Amino acid sequence: EKLTKMANERYDGMLLGLAQSLEGGIDELLEVFFDFLGRKTDFYTGAMDGAAEKLVLKKFREHQGRARKKKEGAEKQRDAEEKKRAKPEPPKEEPKIVEIDEADEMETDVPPAAAAAAAAATPDDAAIATGAEPGGAISQLCEADEEDKEAETKLQPNKGNGANLATYSWTQTLEDVELRIPLPGAPPARFKGKDCVVEIGITKLKVGLKGQPLIIDGLMPKKCLPEDGTWLLSDGKEIVIQLEKVNKMEWWNHVVTSDPEINTKKVQPENSKLGDLDGETRGMVEKMMYDQRQKQAGLPTSDEQGKHAMLEKFKSAHPEMDFSNAKIS
Repeated sequence: EKLTKMANERYDGMLLGLAQSLEGGIDELLEVFFDFLGRKTDFYTGAMDGAAEKLVLKKFREHQGRARKKKEGAEKQRDAEEKKRAKPEPPKEEPKIVEIDEADEMETDVPPAAAAAAAAATPDDAAIATGAEPGGAISQLCEADEEDKEAETKLQPNKGNGANLATYSWTQTLEDVELRIPLPGAPPARFKGKDCVVEIGITKLKVGLKGQPLIIDGLMPKKCLPEDGTWLLSDGKEIVIQLEKVNKMEWWNHVVTSDPEINTKKVQPENSKLGDLDGETRGMVEKMMYDQRQKQAGLPTSDEQGKHAMLEKFKSAHPEMDFSNAKIS
């Protein structure tokens, strides 16, 4: 059954293109198909009476059974997730930042993950014994500052959390990536599926027109599921590709490594879809959203709060150290 499904999926692009070109929906699609069988084959007359009808009903019942089984499985999974989310959780306090003196030392209420990281931190006692600058906390803060400067050179994501490039545009959710590639040529030009080159690999992607230089040809930064990838030719002028991510807990910074990167810290997940995510993924997305609001307000992110808390703990444990000249961003 799995091999049959994979073989059938080869025709998804062609059938989607046909369905989009018919205004009558499923009725017209079936009309075209059965009319084709009558005009071009002996399907209705080549076998014993009733054989064609029995075959159609047999296939209908097979696919109806699969569809119902798939629907029931999805409903059971959704019910289980709703029960899991319905369990009461202890209220979480919103992180707060309070200025306590003119020395710009800050005491913060940090998210649980940041607090746990701070509690588990161990000072570099060897460096302190030799009189060296305490490396752990300060070096981490400096690295964070360098990462922020590097992020400023990256592209601002478009409304779909992707990018609008010179030859194509792309958008993404945590689950998938969609590309739209306009085909070169004069406006009246209309291409057909056989004119297109689309090769989707686990980490490779090739897109273009036969006999012409490829529009996209490169390695993808993350893995996708080739068997779940689909493409279609829209209006004969644009290739639309859907890629299914392997890791559904991360944002892509570009589609192929030769293209400019977007700043994934600026990605804005849709609030309306948070309820569809599992607990771990939802926590990660909520942290992203919180950090984004903090940055827009000019306040520290949850990671930065954790580093400040770690440094405060370090200072409390070593009051003999002088931090008055330390430059910490």
